[in-house]
Amino acid sequence: MTSLRWEPRDEPTPREQMLLKTVRRTKKLFGFLRLHRRRLFDDAFQDELAAVYRQTGAGKVPHPPAMMAMAILLQAYTKASDAEAVQQCVVDLRWQMVLDCLGATKPPFSQGALHDFRHRLIENDLDRRLLERTAELAKETRAFDAKKLPKSIRVAADSKPLQGAGRVEDTLNLLGHAARDVVRCVAALTGADPDVVATEAGIPLLLESSTKVALDTDWTDPKRKARALQKLMKQLRSLLSYVQAQLPQEAAQLPLREPLDALQQIIDQDLEPDPDDPKGKRVRIRHGTAKDRRVSIKDPDMRHGRKSRSKAFNGFKQHVVVDLDRALVLACAVVGANRREHEAMPALRADLGRYDAPVTEVFVDRGYTTVDFAEVASRNQWTVLSKPRQMPPNQGRFTKRDFSFNLRDRTVTCPAGQSQPFIPGKQVHFDTDECAACSLRSRCTASKGGRALNLSDDEIEQQRFLRLVKSKAGRKRLRARIPVEHRLAHLKQKQGDQARYLGERANLFDLRRTTAVLNLEVIQHVLATAA
Repeated sequence: MTSLRWEPRDEPTPREQMLLKTVRRTKKLFGFLRLHRRRLFDDAFQDELAAVYRQTGAGKVPHPPAMMAMAILLQAYTKASDAEAVQQCVVDLRWQMVLDCLGATKPPFSQGALHDFRHRLIENDLDRRLLERTAELAKETRAFDAKKLPKSIRVAADSKPLQGAGRVEDTLNLLGHAARDVVRCVAALTGADPDVVATEAGIPLLLESSTKVALDTDWTDPKRKARALQKLMKQLRSLLSYVQAQLPQEAAQLPLREPLDALQQIIDQDLEPDPDDPKGKRVRIRHGTAKDRRVSIKDPDMRHGRKSRSKAFNGFKQHVVVDLDRALVLACAVVGANRREHEAMPALRADLGRYDAPVTEVFVDRGYTTVDFAEVASRNQWTVLSKPRQMPPNQGRFTKRDFSFNLRDRTVTCPAGQSQPFIPGKQVHFDTDECAACSLRSRCTASKGGRALNLSDDEIEQQRFLRLVKSKAGRKRLRARIPVEHRLAHLKQKQGDQARYLGERANLFDLRRTTAVLNLEVIQHVLATAA
């Protein structure tokens, strides 16, 4: 099978020239993509895209991969679904102009072909190359040459929440949903009706429209709620025993293993033995939340997270790294909503390391700053700029910020003038006798001994960040990170807050293609301004 190269015409036809005039003021990216499509999808990049298809001569002849990739970009630009993208190829002249099918009465590809191509991109990590290609296009078009920008890169990393597409359920509904998936899978493997399987497996609760409808109890009564849980758990054990007895081999293999694992995961994370039951047979809903708790059966990667202390969400965190001088997104990552910011840094660093230009300055939020990140920054000779971590209140007494650190001599001096050597990650103890006689003691400590300071492992970096925010020049320097906030605002406008797909990897694809569109819009604007 030979993959076709996409070879759209270079010179606009008279009809295309008319269409180009109509997009000069709104939806300008259509015009930019029409004029620069051959440069964006050059021969080398088309060869990379073509490599996702088998070269055996068997199977259907694929659609030109570059054309499909262009359709992927147009989807992100116009927020179109797969079905809408196919439709737009027939009803929207702008789509037809960009895809080189002007006047077509039939779409150049099907919804299934678009779905298949998207998964091929993901499997081969070519969505990352699509994003990288936009940065390469900026260089090839010399879009920023007139601005006399530095050859090195100043970057900033930041994140935003993304609501997951999976349905979030409480424990009882999660258990019922997972059990229902097991029954459906058993029914598909055996050719039986799901209701018959549920009855034979001893879990008639699944015959109702929902688990709570089947249990039908007063959920405000703790005792009745506990009895309902025991009833559900008894039938779940019956289902698991039935599967192991009837399909022992299938239970250890896909596709049945997946819903069985999901059901067991919910049981393990949300339930615990009832301490009031001496026989140890009863269970209760776990007190507290299990680490890395799964919140959706439909999307196993979704997690519960917080945007702030008062605002919670279920889904993912999107991370981007932006070139501050060019306003181009260079790297992306998507992680569960419960993951700390610094956990996305390895993926971001890996993507950033694929670019030739050296990184000199890295602006990050305080959540990214860890000892590991400080070591990576030192190894790569990055200058890291961030706000310091917030200091917890000390009941009106002096906090660490009131102490003076000499980073060269590695000493710390209290407000009264007593100095002590310090080691990052260790506790500093001030002299008990001097503290006892100090006139500032009541404002410093309530301890019977001397004042103590707990130092973080990256205390030196945190003190440098503190000096930045204390000076006018430092605060001005920190404001250089504003372009990454603008990019996130544009990302939200383009993509919204709701995930389009299920799972971390598919949503990473969506983030990469959307930020690729943002990059193309930046290049278009810079070139138009310079013209």
